[in-house]
Amino acid sequence: MAGELTLLDFWASPFGLRARIALREKGLEFKYVEEDLDNKSPLLLQMNPVYNQIPVLIHNGKPVSESTIIIQYIDEIWRDKTPLLPSDPYERSHARFWADYIDKNIYRVAMGVCVGRGEVQEAAKKELISCLKLLESELGDKTYFGGNTFGLVDVCLIPFYSWFYGIEILAGNLSLKEECGKLVSWAKRCMERESVSNSLPHQQKVYQVLLELKHQHHSRSAHHNPDSLIN
Repeated sequence: MAGELTLLDFWASPFGLRARIALREKGLEFKYVEEDLDNKSPLLLQMNPVYNQIPVLIHNGKPVSESTIIIQYIDEIWRDKTPLLPSDPYERSHARFWADYIDKNIYRVAMGVCVGRGEVQEAAKKELISCLKLLESELGDKTYFGGNTFGLVDVCLIPFYSWFYGIEILAGNLSLKEECGKLVSWAKRCMERESVSNSLPHQQKVYQVLLELKHQHHSRSAHHNPDSLIN
């Protein structure tokens, strides 16, 4: 089911990166529209009137919002092109469980590390490491979370690899390679895929965005919620 594809996005958004990776994994051509999240376009407000957030995938004029839903939509429509979810119902539900775990935890805790201070930051660091170690346990000795197949869970988690440098710098004495070496090795394997390497921004560029978020958070001079920069 072909058709015109447009992605409303922001370059540093880990959620937008998910959509870009999924589209490229399928080999789909799409128009990329960069949004100014301080001055959102009328098209974004029209296509996502509930949340006014990126990413939004527009397929033949119809919008699909929320990154995990976008991934699953792409997979269902173009099922014949590199499936991202298993065909087995149990394995599919298992992948959705871990994608949901990532959605509910990683962004929130990583933001706590990046913008927090003192005890708040220390608590966030401990929680982040705990979350990542749990994901390492789920990964086990597999190549990807789905075994030998790059899929939904990998697509949901790998954008946060572009945060690792910034997290380490902003957290101070933290080495994610030492704490979660198996996950870092997994991330490097993912980076060997063109869909990932052609999508993820340089970690130092993302660090500058995270640093700006930290300054905004503590100066309380922002005109918007800091989360709106990347979600």
